[in-house]
Amino acid sequence: MKNLIKISLLFIITACTSADMDLQPLNGPTSGTFPASYEEGKMGLFAAYRNLSTLDAASTPIWHVMDNITDIGYARPGTNYTSPITSSITTTNALAIKPWEIHYKTIARCHAVLDRLNDIPGLTEAQKTELGSELRFIRAYCYSQLIELYGGVPLVKSTVTLDNANVPRTSITEIQQFIIEELGAVAPQLPISQSQFGNVRASRIAALMLKARVELYSKQYAAAAATSKQALDLAAGVHSLTAFNSSVNYVGKDHTVGEPDPSNIFGHSGFSGSKEWIWVAEYNINVPGYLHNQQYYSASRLGKGVCYWGPTQNLIDSYEMTDGLSITESPLYDETNPFKNRDPRLDMYAVRPHSRYLGYQFEPNTAFSKVNNYWTVVNGSAPSQVANADATNAYRSFSGYLWRKVVDIADFNSTSVSGNSDLNVGIFRLPELMLIYAEAKIELNQLDNSVYDVINQIRARAKMPALNNGLSQTELRKALRYERKVELANDGLRWYDIRRWGIANNVMNGYLYLNRNANNWTKSAISSFDESANPVYNHPKASTYFTTQQVVYKVNKDEYWPIPQSEMDANPSLKQNPGY
Repeated sequence: MKNLIKISLLFIITACTSADMDLQPLNGPTSGTFPASYEEGKMGLFAAYRNLSTLDAASTPIWHVMDNITDIGYARPGTNYTSPITSSITTTNALAIKPWEIHYKTIARCHAVLDRLNDIPGLTEAQKTELGSELRFIRAYCYSQLIELYGGVPLVKSTVTLDNANVPRTSITEIQQFIIEELGAVAPQLPISQSQFGNVRASRIAALMLKARVELYSKQYAAAAATSKQALDLAAGVHSLTAFNSSVNYVGKDHTVGEPDPSNIFGHSGFSGSKEWIWVAEYNINVPGYLHNQQYYSASRLGKGVCYWGPTQNLIDSYEMTDGLSITESPLYDETNPFKNRDPRLDMYAVRPHSRYLGYQFEPNTAFSKVNNYWTVVNGSAPSQVANADATNAYRSFSGYLWRKVVDIADFNSTSVSGNSDLNVGIFRLPELMLIYAEAKIELNQLDNSVYDVINQIRARAKMPALNNGLSQTELRKALRYERKVELANDGLRWYDIRRWGIANNVMNGYLYLNRNANNWTKSAISSFDESANPVYNHPKASTYFTTQQVVYKVNKDEYWPIPQSEMDANPSLKQNPGY
């Protein structure tokens, strides 16, 4: 929406602030006459969209936080991000509090318009359908997130007042069914595509994708397969995978060759031009408070960032070789050059030693006291040498790696960065929809060509070989879980995946492996890969190469976060999740 809504929001936010829309989480606007027109109804709709964009942690949109509290990503150690992976998160943890608050505020904004939809003067049926369908979609999305994070939550279907504020928890099953029915009702009312608005408004494809995701997560596989197939059929000719740009030729090579750059998908140009995006959260530098610091928190020290987030060694070791085999099986794997001949997504989505990142040679090892600065090349000069802060700063990357996927070098057109960015954030992307369909079919044991087709399309874009034909259900499940792990890395879905697959108890108990000092290692550190494509480490050997973070996952507790203490105090009808 780098047009209509970006312009409108300047007025919307002022109007919504004056209407005092940010009340208590379960309360809605009480201005009495709002909305009094179609234009005011649109204000409420856009304010609900905008409110989703305020959900962040460490100034990073929540979608790019969640993977960093799993086995594939790591955050700078601290209370907010270490406690979720050590079974020590509390009812006052800021990370656990914010989603509850923001989602219920967003739901309240939806109700501010939905409750008066039939009373707005002069509203046509088409306008009523437009506002109602999009608001119900947003509400359904919020509930889909709430139940995954907290389990059963209060299901509020209209504005809550002081007289009916003590709403008890509703079961997950009931809320899932509510979401599925809501999306089934509104999907036909929505436009097939909202590309004219930059995909930041709900489309029919987005509604069906969310419905399919909820069906998949609730193990309604037949329904998920049918719904995702319907969405894929609609997406044909509307959405498509975007080929990596020519920088894919730099993968597996060192910094002297060039810098891998996925911005034609995940950068400013990607959000304006890629057909891969189905639903996007928008940011706007012209609107006060409508920014994030994701670039600053993700960037390297030399890139003038703070290295807050980064992939784990567990993820790096997961990337296959270009022959489609794991690093323990492939004859292509070279322990002296471990990043050569790997799945190109390793370098397109992550930053590793000896590569170029944000114009600098990236070397976490102190043996590199100076590294190349390639920004001078822009001015026609040879690379210069600079002191290597990425190896010496006390707050350099704690995992030894960084994320490339969510950072756009266009925001670093000098050797400094302001810390503020309005790079959009993708919520729904075509590869996830394709993998929802494949997973549902695999779980149904319907292993037909359509399953191979969607997975192989994603692999082909990544220049990886097609899957072998005739795989068993177990083998296809492993292939599917590999694709979700590496293709959707840092899209914010891994936290949910490891819980719904029942593998969190394995991958989040024991150790995460980190290579902060960029040490060399041998594949003897890995014993095998399990049925979900996760490396199983030989800990005595691995711990001689890598630093570790001990992780703890308690069954019947860590499936969900605690309900915030402030909500428990305000609503005596709520019961806390087990273990908190």
